[in-house]
Amino acid sequence: MTLSYSGRIFSLVLAATLGGYLLTSAVMILIAAILPLSRADAVITSALLSFAVYTAAVIWIFAVKNAKRAWIGMIGATVIIGGLGLLLTEWLR
Repeated sequence: MTLSYSGRIFSLVLAATLGGYLLTSAVMILIAAILPLSRADAVITSALLSFAVYTAAVIWIFAVKNAKRAWIGMIGATVIIGGLGLLLTEWLR
């Protein structure tokens, strides 16, 4: 299925906003779990790094040639990073 130009842009904007938010949240969980700081410092540090992660995710989304690859990449990375972050959070508790 081929999207029109406006459909492709809408899909990419949706992937960048929703997918970028979810990916950034997953990365925050992972970073907060692995940093050897107090819990509060690790959360603050990961929150500060989340701005760079979100920016990189949005740039990557619009650099990809087709929307399907952008969605698959964003969902796949979010599931892997989020799952690893949750496992490490429980394991290191």
